[in-house]
Amino acid sequence: MEKSINVTVWCETGDALGAYPQGLHNAIAEFLSNSNNFKTVRAVSLEQPEQGMSEEILRNTDVLLWWGHCFHHLVSEETAERVHKRVLSGMGLIVLHSGHASKIFQRLLGTETNKLRWREIGERERVWKIAHHHPITEGVPEYFDIPKSEMYGEFFHIPAPEELLFISWYEGGEVFRSGCTFTRGGGKIFFFSPGHESYPIYYMPEIQRILVNAAKWAAPPGFPEILYDEQKTPPEGKYGFRV
Repeated sequence: MEKSINVTVWCETGDALGAYPQGLHNAIAEFLSNSNNFKTVRAVSLEQPEQGMSEEILRNTDVLLWWGHCFHHLVSEETAERVHKRVLSGMGLIVLHSGHASKIFQRLLGTETNKLRWREIGERERVWKIAHHHPITEGVPEYFDIPKSEMYGEFFHIPAPEELLFISWYEGGEVFRSGCTFTRGGGKIFFFSPGHESYPIYYMPEIQRILVNAAKWAAPPGFPEILYDEQKTPPEGKYGFRV
């Protein structure tokens, strides 16, 4: 199935960013492409036409990885709504790092997902795998250390995850639900917090393995896609199917 998956990596900037001189989204797209698991992998950014999330791009995306940090407010309501509808109709969504505060994540989860503890002093993060038989954790060690990271700590204002896959511990003593899954409509969602732009976290083999696994897991299954009317809500909750 994997070779039929089309992946798009979205970032709020297409420029060099901290530890990623070629652009953070390009760094992620590169290792996803090199994994040889996916049909296509593209990198897009906020500066592109229609903020990189045109109807055409979304129609040709099975799994979307979303990285944002400082410019959530620049994402238009129209863009957020397009992505929201596509997730409900079956597109997988992987929300990375500070994407927790994005408009799309808040719409899908229905809470103030920007509320959490945080501290940025480059401290060690230990990521514990707590779901040992989940496809996303396959091949990932019981725990691994990130030498320098931004601390995210509880309380994290999200609904109870359907599955809790990873918990992070930081040198200051805080803990955080760093890997969670949700389902909204026909779409699978995975939130994964490690990945600050100042530190080369996305070059770590453990992180790359998790995100490759997550993209494969989040891809929609091979049943007919639910179609949502772009103009109005379908009457009496009845949906059309494309066969």
